Amino acid sequence: MSVRVLFVCMGNICRSPTAHALFREAVTAAGLGNEIATDSAGTHAYHIGNPPDARATATALARDIDMTDLRARQVCGADFEQFDYVVAMDRDNLSLLEADCPPLRQDRLSLMLDWAEGWGDEVPDPYYGGDEGFVAVFDMLSEASQGLLAHIVSAHGLVSRRS
Repeated sequence: MSVRVLFVCMGNICRSPTAHALFREAVTAAGLGNEIATDSAGTHAYHIGNPPDARATATALARDIDMTDLRARQVCGADFEQFDYVVAMDRDNLSLLEADCPPLRQDRLSLMLDWAEGWGDEVPDPYYGGDEGFVAVFDMLSEASQGLLAHIVSAHGLVSRRS
């Protein structure tokens, strides 16, 4: 049985696909691709079917992370049943998830920066800013991805196969 992780932001073109790609890479590097599955979604339907923002993709590619295969989708009710971790990028999106999530699944919800130290509690939306915002978001998501992976490995008794 695999552990399933869903990353969520507003439109699923900047923060959550970056988190998705970073976490997927960390899972692969740890040799846990058969044990941990990952996806991303948005709380809003603005960009369904679209690839990640070009600036997010360029920032990731500059660090050897490929997210060109990802496409935006909207969170649906089944996500709360199918995913063990539903990780929001900020408090606004966490509130939207809390409103839709069944009471017995609320424990699956968290903020991405709960899994990192020193960044505050919200991943800022870089959409309306410059390239430097995408770089800062990439850095904080990279650290939080490692923290979340370490938690999952420990909590679910997985054995990392890092080379």
